[in-house]
Amino acid sequence: MKRSFLLVGFILIFTVQLIAQTAPSSGSSAAPSSAAPKGHPNPSGSGWKYLFERDLSDAGFPKGVWSMDDNGILTATADKAIWTAIPYDDFVLDLLFKTAVGTNSGVVVHASDTTNWIPNSVEIQIADDYAQKWADSPASWQCGAFFGHQAATKKQVVKKPDQWNRYTITCQGKMIYVVLNNELVNTIDLSKFTSAKTNPDGSPVPEWLNKAPANLPLHGYIGLQGKHAGAPIYYRNLRIKTL
Repeated sequence: MKRSFLLVGFILIFTVQLIAQTAPSSGSSAAPSSAAPKGHPNPSGSGWKYLFERDLSDAGFPKGVWSMDDNGILTATADKAIWTAIPYDDFVLDLLFKTAVGTNSGVVVHASDTTNWIPNSVEIQIADDYAQKWADSPASWQCGAFFGHQAATKKQVVKKPDQWNRYTITCQGKMIYVVLNNELVNTIDLSKFTSAKTNPDGSPVPEWLNKAPANLPLHGYIGLQGKHAGAPIYYRNLRIKTL
């Protein structure tokens, strides 16, 4: 009997120690639900869909401005944006874009007002950084930037005009991650942009961006800027996955 009691006691002690080792510590913090992407995703996997139908029947734009050709290339004839039919919360957007000489465009997210979208959204900038006009502009006006607020971490990752580039934009809560041509070029924490006049680094905010990004709704439409500054922009393979 004594030997039996010793054996039972040993089993109980071993079990308690095993549970203590495998149980999460009450003082430890949970791992984040997502990490900054290191590259582009595989948009052919589960949960992905095209941002727009081929006939643009599910898109909002002025008649005759936007069109998609037989090769799936989307472009505009005027400086008017195209919008998704529904708003989004957290998502990953993956697309290809091509600039022309002097292109200045952008991908717009979190747009709560598509009529007056400029102060009511976040614009991830697209630009021909090789054109002198944009190369000499503030860094937050160049490709990969959070327009008017935060420059990309690397310059001229965008290719020269007439070459396809790849963008992956991940929006999750107040965080936005921008991957350009397989490089993470911007990590944006909207909660830090609490002023409509001055950015966290002390740089001035353009006067037409008169709302603090930290206060913008995170539920909004996704859009693409059209033929801005007289130069066209081209898109294709636009796909989205909600998170």
